[in-house]
Amino acid sequence: MRAKARTLRELPKSRSFDSAEVRFAQDDRPFCGLNFADWILDFRDWTLYLGDWTLEDMLTISLSNEARVAIEPGFSWDAQNAYLFDIDGTLLRSRDRVHVDSFASSVHRVTGFEITLAGILLHGSTDTAILREACNQAGVPAEILETRIEAILEAMRHAVAERRHEMDLVRMPGVEKTLDHLARRGALLGVATGNLEMIGWIKVEEVGLRQWFRFGGFSDHFPIRSELIGQAANKAREMAGKGASICVVGDTPRDIEAARANFLSVIAVATGKYSFDELLEHQPEVCATSLADLLAYQRTTV
Repeated sequence: MRAKARTLRELPKSRSFDSAEVRFAQDDRPFCGLNFADWILDFRDWTLYLGDWTLEDMLTISLSNEARVAIEPGFSWDAQNAYLFDIDGTLLRSRDRVHVDSFASSVHRVTGFEITLAGILLHGSTDTAILREACNQAGVPAEILETRIEAILEAMRHAVAERRHEMDLVRMPGVEKTLDHLARRGALLGVATGNLEMIGWIKVEEVGLRQWFRFGGFSDHFPIRSELIGQAANKAREMAGKGASICVVGDTPRDIEAARANFLSVIAVATGKYSFDELLEHQPEVCATSLADLLAYQRTTV
């Protein structure tokens, strides 16, 4: 069984830190019981010092129940050769319905059938899998779906491209600084997403991140997430070398499962639907409340 990272108890949520105490969760022994005068906290960059103590052996940080990072012992999160980033919930968040609306409008345009995405789990799924499930749920005959699916996917691409000016997308915390940090360390960066390729790149372009990524894996021909991750990993090895270490960065249990199916490491970030604790249950090599918090943790250990 994969070794679990040590965790620290939360610092209490309080306006006063005078009696704050941190203990190892493993055996409940005090890590450090300090008065506020012994702490130097710079909340601008989340740098944390504890008197003469260093944080080099700490594998989890918790600050006011907000910033949390757990790292598996021995895993260097920023020293892998290549990284495969999920898009929705990891790099960015959509505050519009442009992509979501393209499913129903495209199916109706091509087949005349009405579908809905209600009741379908979207987080961590793929466009092609969502489309099939929605059509099955709506009773679209299999023979119609199979003969028209490529036309539906093409209609989705055009629907999103035509409405890209309506997109309301925001970057997740710390994304560009993390990409810059990894690129400066020589890592190859790619995306691995359940989006169709055209739609995925449109989103990345719209938030100004396209320049960081040299390749991608998409769901156009891979309805199963583990398969698109495998395809993206193969591309990474072609570019970075056969023995390249590859890490998946995602925000859902499905990202973790897909990485495991391809024997890849995972950085899980709780910037999507799933909480830090829900993701940690799946034992990724790294679990963080955000990429910003992961970077802040890295600063405390150098």
